[in-house]
Amino acid sequence: MNSKSLKVALLQETDRGSTAANLDAIESALRTAASAGVQLVLLQELHNGPYFCQHESVDEFDRAESIPGPSTQRLGALAAELKLVVVASLFERRAAGLYHNTAVVFDRSAEIAGVYRKMHIPDDPAFYEKFYFTPGDLGFEPIQTSVGRLGVLVCWDQWYPEAARLMALAGADLLLYPTAIGWDPSDDAAEKERQRDAWITVQRSHAVANGLPVLSTNRTGFEAAPDGGRGIRFWGSSFVAGPQGEFLARASEDKAELLIADIDLARSESVRRIWPFLRDRRIDAYADMLKRYRD
Repeated sequence: MNSKSLKVALLQETDRGSTAANLDAIESALRTAASAGVQLVLLQELHNGPYFCQHESVDEFDRAESIPGPSTQRLGALAAELKLVVVASLFERRAAGLYHNTAVVFDRSAEIAGVYRKMHIPDDPAFYEKFYFTPGDLGFEPIQTSVGRLGVLVCWDQWYPEAARLMALAGADLLLYPTAIGWDPSDDAAEKERQRDAWITVQRSHAVANGLPVLSTNRTGFEAAPDGGRGIRFWGSSFVAGPQGEFLARASEDKAELLIADIDLARSESVRRIWPFLRDRRIDAYADMLKRYRD
């Protein structure tokens, strides 16, 4: 089977203090990626600013913007100029009092190729997203681009095998996860390693179970809590995995970096031929999956 190579880049970044500074850093990285022959770039979750969901404050809604809006205009112009497919992550103001955590895809064009609104919304200590984000209403639909059908999901979605499976069943060629996840500084070293390892393992399992490459971009660096809490140390560790869960590229825990990898898209076909999980699914026996719990 002939190979079909796709050069991808994951931009693992820290918050640089303002939307303008963050977008400047993204522009610089996109130019570097384009000069290296990259075709697809995945940005981290909510890349325009800090991870503001560490507390609940109505003032944080001022960060939200419309889609299309100022950020999509700038990123779309860069995608068109540099001939890149770009997956961005924005705090969307859909209407007054209605906000989403939304991924936006540009296909070498200033026009938006598609959007995905985060479906699973967490509400955990220091991750108070239910206060800010309405659950997505666009379903699990891959976005068609010139490099393939992108199964874009966002952060907390990455813990759910159902989300990855539904993207695969809809014909996704890749699974992509813009992410913002890290440690409570009060956790001991063993707990920190368990959490990070679980995060990596569950996403590699989506690659294996679906025979698809996975791209996961996380932020890095410490961000203080606006309300005086302990803050979060984002653990970086962005990675690209192949369709058997094998690592193709891995980033550090604590540095901003542009991680570049080559993916052979034809391997998904080869892997699915020897591990035909989709063929052997017992769809006649899965009705209880639609229940919250089997009492």
